[in-house]
Parts: sequence; structure tokens; C-alpha cells
Amino acid sequence: MSKIIKQMEIETLRKNFDGVRDLVMLNVVGLDAISDNQLRLSLRKKGIRMQVVKNTLARRVFGDMGFDVKSSWDGATTVVWGGTSIAGLSKEVDAFAKKHEKFIKVKTAIADGEELTFAAALKRPTREEAIGQILALALGAGSRLVAAIVGPGSQLASQLKTITERKEEEAPAASAAAPAPAAPVEAPAPAAS
Repeated sequence: MSKIIKQMEIETLRKNFDGVRDLVMLNVVGLDAISDNQLRLSLRKKGIRMQVVKNTLARRVFGDMGFDVKSSWDGATTVVWGGTSIAGLSKEVDAFAKKHEKFIKVKTAIADGEELTFAAALKRPTREEAIGQILALALGAGSRLVAAIVGPGSQLASQLKTITERKEEEAPAASAAAPAPAAPVEAPAPAAS
């Protein structure tokens, strides 16, 4: 391959992987054309792309992008990227890798430029799950704070209500138990002479 062709290939790879931080590297060998086309179409509908790359050129491009990929450069390499997160991408890759396990072997995953095992990528939460966990943590702390503030106030209000109800009950009971004061008797008026 001439230097001009290599440079064109490198530029194409840089353009294709511009802004990509999460990807999965596969070894796809022996998959027939119909299955490969169906796989690519189903992935494309989900916003996931798949490309076969030359190892030496991809290693150079990924190195320039700051990806720390030390292993996984043996054999044919197919790169899969897209989706919302490394977890979502890994779950999609795992589904079709299990379906075609004779032909597709997962090499590694790259999350935010760092190489990690595919099993670790599968265990990571998706973007939506991570947002849900953060919201649950924030709301949990907020509800505990509100309970700490409202709890003593509601206890005090309950005690004050009990005291006022007792006083109201004691007042009619005390008035019923005590004899009514006698009405003042008026003295008869003196007789006129």
C-alpha cells in the first residue's frame, strides 16, 4: 500500500471516529454476506455503526485520539461504535455475538478512551440507569433532610394539640362538677309610708 493510500485511509478513519469515545472491538470471521448485511442494518437502525479496520492504521489513529489500547490487535478487527453509552453498545454487541457465536469473538471494549474488559462494559449502567441512580440518591438525601426538619415540628404540634384538647375536656368537666353559684337574691324594697 502506497503512502498516499495509507494517508487517505488514516484520514478516513480519523473522520469516521471523530468524537467517538466508546467502542467495542470484535473479530468477525466467517459470517456470510446475508447475515452480515442483516446485522449491519439492524445495528444502523439503533444508531450503531460497524467497520472493519486495518490493525496498523487503526492503532495509529486510536493512539492519536488518546485511546490506550494495548492488546486486541491480533487477527481481523471490526470496530463497533454508537448508541447512547458503552453499556447500551455492549448489550447490543453481546446480543448479536451470542446469536453468531461461531463467527464473532469480542476482543475488548473501550470506554471514554480507556480499555476495559467486555464483561466490565456489560456491567456498567446505561445513561438512563445512571441518571436514575443519581436522582434516587439526591431524592433520598432530600427526603431524609425534610423528614429531619419536619419530624420534630410535627411531634411538637401533636403534643400541643393533645395539651389543648385536655384543657378543653377539663374545663367543661370542672364546671359540671362544681355547684353553680347561687343567684343573688334581691332584698325586698322598703314599704312606702
